[in-house]
Amino acid sequence: MLWACRRACGARWGLRPKVVHWLYVAIILLSISYAWWPDCQTARAKNRLSRIQRCACLRITGAIRTTPTGAMEAFTGLHPPYLVIQCEARLAAHRLWGLGCWSYLHPSREHSSIQTRHQKYDPIFNMGVDVMMPAFNLEHEYRVTMLTREEWIRGPGTLPAVKRLVWFTDGHRTAEGTGVGVFRQSVGCRFSISLGKHASLSD
Repeated sequence: MLWACRRACGARWGLRPKVVHWLYVAIILLSISYAWWPDCQTARAKNRLSRIQRCACLRITGAIRTTPTGAMEAFTGLHPPYLVIQCEARLAAHRLWGLGCWSYLHPSREHSSIQTRHQKYDPIFNMGVDVMMPAFNLEHEYRVTMLTREEWIRGPGTLPAVKRLVWFTDGHRTAEGTGVGVFRQSVGCRFSISLGKHASLSD
Protein backbone atom coordinates (compact mmCIF):
# COMPACT_ATOMS: atom_id res chain seq x y z
CA MET A 1 0.00 0.00 0.00
CA LEU A 2 2.81 2.38 0.83
CA TRP A 3 4.60 1.71 -2.45
CA ALA A 4 1.34 2.28 -4.32
CA CYS A 5 1.08 5.67 -2.61
CA ARG A 6 4.64 6.46 -3.74
CA ARG A 7 3.54 6.06 -7.35
CA ALA A 8 0.44 8.19 -6.74
CA CYS A 9 2.10 11.22 -5.16
CA GLY A 10 5.30 13.21 -5.22
CA ALA A 11 6.79 16.24 -3.56
CA ARG A 12 4.62 18.64 -5.56
CA TRP A 13 2.00 16.48 -7.29
CA GLY A 14 -0.49 13.66 -6.66
CA LEU A 15 -2.47 12.91 -3.53
CA ARG A 16 -2.80 15.64 -0.93
CA PRO A 17 -0.70 15.30 2.25
CA LYS A 18 -3.87 14.92 4.33
CA VAL A 19 -4.97 11.92 2.27
CA VAL A 20 -1.55 10.25 2.45
CA HIS A 21 -1.46 10.81 6.21
CA TRP A 22 -4.87 9.18 6.58
CA LEU A 23 -3.88 6.21 4.42
CA TYR A 24 -0.80 5.60 6.52
CA VAL A 25 -2.46 5.97 9.94
CA ALA A 26 -5.73 4.18 9.15
CA ILE A 27 -4.43 1.33 6.98
CA ILE A 28 -0.68 0.87 6.82
CA LEU A 29 0.19 1.51 10.47
CA LEU A 30 -2.58 -0.78 11.69
CA SER A 31 -1.48 -3.51 9.29
CA ILE A 32 2.17 -3.48 10.34
CA SER A 33 1.32 -3.30 14.04
CA TYR A 34 -0.75 -6.49 14.08
CA ALA A 35 0.74 -9.17 16.39
CA TRP A 36 4.12 -7.37 16.60
CA TRP A 37 4.31 -7.06 20.38
CA PRO A 38 7.12 -9.56 21.06
CA ASP A 39 9.28 -8.49 18.09
CA CYS A 40 8.94 -4.72 18.38
CA GLN A 41 11.16 -4.74 21.49
CA THR A 42 14.31 -5.54 19.50
CA ALA A 43 16.55 -2.90 17.92
CA ARG A 44 16.26 -4.56 14.50
CA ALA A 45 12.48 -4.36 14.54
CA LYS A 46 12.54 -0.75 15.70
CA ASN A 47 14.82 0.18 12.79
CA ARG A 48 12.61 -1.60 10.27
CA LEU A 49 9.50 0.12 11.58
CA SER A 50 11.28 3.46 11.60
CA ARG A 51 12.26 3.04 7.94
CA ILE A 52 8.67 2.33 6.98
CA GLN A 53 7.42 5.40 8.81
CA ARG A 54 10.19 7.51 7.31
CA CYS A 55 8.96 6.64 3.80
CA ALA A 56 5.46 7.68 4.84
CA CYS A 57 6.73 10.95 6.33
CA LEU A 58 8.58 11.78 3.10
CA ARG A 59 5.36 11.22 1.10
CA ILE A 60 3.30 13.31 3.52
CA THR A 61 5.64 16.27 3.90
CA GLY A 62 7.41 16.26 0.54
CA ALA A 63 10.67 16.87 2.40
CA ILE A 64 14.10 16.13 0.98
CA ARG A 65 15.73 12.79 1.75
CA THR A 66 18.21 14.24 4.25
CA THR A 67 15.49 15.52 6.59
CA PRO A 68 15.73 13.83 10.02
CA THR A 69 13.01 11.29 10.75
CA GLY A 70 12.31 12.74 14.19
CA ALA A 71 11.68 16.18 12.73
CA MET A 72 9.20 14.83 10.21
CA GLU A 73 7.43 12.77 12.90
CA ALA A 74 7.08 15.86 15.08
CA PHE A 75 5.79 17.88 12.12
CA THR A 76 3.18 15.27 11.11
CA GLY A 77 2.20 14.31 14.67
CA LEU A 78 3.27 10.68 14.27
CA HIS A 79 4.68 8.73 17.20
CA PRO A 80 7.46 6.13 16.78
CA PRO A 81 5.82 2.93 15.48
CA TYR A 82 7.14 0.70 18.25
CA LEU A 83 5.50 2.95 20.85
CA VAL A 84 2.21 2.81 18.96
CA ILE A 85 2.39 -0.99 18.91
CA GLN A 86 3.11 -1.14 22.64
CA CYS A 87 0.23 1.22 23.39
CA GLU A 88 -2.25 -0.80 21.33
CA ALA A 89 -1.09 -4.04 22.96
CA ARG A 90 -1.47 -2.58 26.45
CA LEU A 91 -4.96 -1.27 25.73
CA ALA A 92 -6.09 -4.57 24.24
CA ALA A 93 -4.63 -6.60 27.10
CA HIS A 94 -6.21 -4.40 29.77
CA ARG A 95 -9.57 -4.47 27.99
CA LEU A 96 -9.53 -8.28 27.76
CA TRP A 97 -8.46 -8.52 31.39
CA GLY A 98 -11.30 -6.24 32.46
CA LEU A 99 -13.81 -8.41 30.58
CA GLY A 100 -12.47 -11.58 32.19
CA CYS A 101 -11.17 -12.93 28.88
CA TRP A 102 -7.45 -12.72 29.63
CA SER A 103 -5.58 -16.02 29.96
CA TYR A 104 -2.68 -16.51 32.40
CA LEU A 105 -1.80 -19.92 30.95
CA HIS A 106 1.73 -18.74 30.01
CA PRO A 107 2.22 -15.51 32.02
CA SER A 108 5.89 -15.13 31.14
CA ARG A 109 5.80 -15.88 27.42
CA GLU A 110 5.41 -13.36 24.57
CA HIS A 111 1.89 -11.88 24.39
CA SER A 112 0.82 -13.40 27.71
CA SER A 113 3.47 -11.38 29.54
CA ILE A 114 1.92 -8.01 28.63
CA GLN A 115 -0.65 -7.82 31.40
CA THR A 116 1.55 -9.57 33.96
CA ARG A 117 4.37 -7.09 33.40
CA HIS A 118 2.13 -4.05 33.56
CA GLN A 119 0.29 -5.15 36.69
CA LYS A 120 3.64 -5.72 38.38
CA TYR A 121 5.22 -2.34 37.60
CA ASP A 122 2.16 -0.06 37.32
CA PRO A 123 -0.67 -0.40 39.88
CA ILE A 124 -3.15 1.38 37.60
CA PHE A 125 -3.43 -1.78 35.50
CA ASN A 126 -4.89 -3.59 38.53
CA MET A 127 -7.91 -1.29 38.49
CA GLY A 128 -11.21 -2.42 37.05
CA VAL A 129 -12.67 -0.99 33.87
CA ASP A 130 -16.15 0.24 33.00
CA VAL A 131 -16.39 -2.01 29.95
CA MET A 132 -19.08 -4.70 30.08
CA MET A 133 -19.47 -7.84 28.04
CA PRO A 134 -22.57 -7.51 25.83
CA ALA A 135 -25.33 -9.96 26.71
CA PHE A 136 -28.19 -10.86 24.38
CA ASN A 137 -31.51 -12.02 25.81
CA LEU A 138 -33.81 -13.13 23.00
CA GLU A 139 -36.57 -14.37 25.31
CA HIS A 140 -38.93 -11.50 26.17
CA GLU A 141 -40.32 -11.60 29.70
CA TYR A 142 -43.04 -9.08 28.88
CA ARG A 143 -45.99 -8.58 26.55
CA VAL A 144 -47.05 -5.38 24.82
CA THR A 145 -50.78 -4.79 24.20
CA MET A 146 -51.77 -1.86 22.00
CA LEU A 147 -55.48 -0.98 21.75
CA THR A 148 -56.72 0.74 18.61
CA ARG A 149 -58.09 4.28 18.61
CA GLU A 150 -61.60 2.97 18.01
CA GLU A 151 -61.41 0.73 21.09
CA TRP A 152 -60.43 3.70 23.25
CA ILE A 153 -63.23 5.88 21.79
CA ARG A 154 -65.98 3.27 22.35
CA GLY A 155 -65.24 3.08 26.05
CA PRO A 156 -62.61 2.30 28.62
CA GLY A 157 -60.32 -0.23 27.12
CA THR A 158 -60.13 -3.47 29.04
CA LEU A 159 -56.78 -5.16 28.93
CA PRO A 160 -56.44 -8.93 29.22
CA ALA A 161 -56.17 -10.10 32.80
CA VAL A 162 -52.56 -10.51 33.76
CA LYS A 163 -50.84 -11.35 37.02
CA ARG A 164 -47.93 -9.04 36.45
CA LEU A 165 -47.19 -5.32 36.34
CA VAL A 166 -49.34 -3.24 34.00
CA TRP A 167 -47.91 0.09 32.83
CA PHE A 168 -49.35 2.67 30.45
CA THR A 169 -47.08 4.86 28.35
CA ASP A 170 -47.92 7.70 26.01
CA GLY A 171 -46.23 10.46 24.09
CA HIS A 172 -47.73 13.55 22.54
CA ARG A 173 -46.70 16.67 20.67
CA THR A 174 -48.53 20.00 20.89
CA ALA A 175 -47.79 23.59 20.01
CA GLU A 176 -46.19 24.08 23.42
CA GLY A 177 -43.80 21.16 23.04
CA THR A 178 -43.37 17.40 23.25
CA GLY A 179 -43.67 15.12 26.26
CA VAL A 180 -44.04 11.54 27.40
CA GLY A 181 -45.85 10.03 30.33
CA VAL A 182 -45.91 6.78 32.32
CA PHE A 183 -48.80 5.56 34.51
CA ARG A 184 -49.55 2.55 36.71
CA GLN A 185 -52.97 2.47 38.35
CA SER A 186 -52.44 -0.20 41.00
CA VAL A 187 -49.82 1.78 42.93
CA GLY A 188 -50.86 5.26 41.83
CA CYS A 189 -47.57 5.91 40.10
CA ARG A 190 -47.54 8.53 37.39
CA PHE A 191 -44.97 10.93 35.99
CA SER A 192 -44.37 12.90 32.83
CA ILE A 193 -41.24 14.23 31.16
CA SER A 194 -40.94 17.24 28.90
CA LEU A 195 -38.83 16.73 25.77
CA GLY A 196 -38.72 20.40 24.80
CA LYS A 197 -40.02 22.11 21.70
CA HIS A 198 -37.66 20.63 19.11
CA ALA A 199 -38.12 16.89 19.68
CA SER A 200 -40.20 14.96 17.15
CA LEU A 201 -42.55 12.24 18.38
CA SER A 202 -45.09 10.21 16.44
CA ASP A 203 -48.21 9.63 18.54
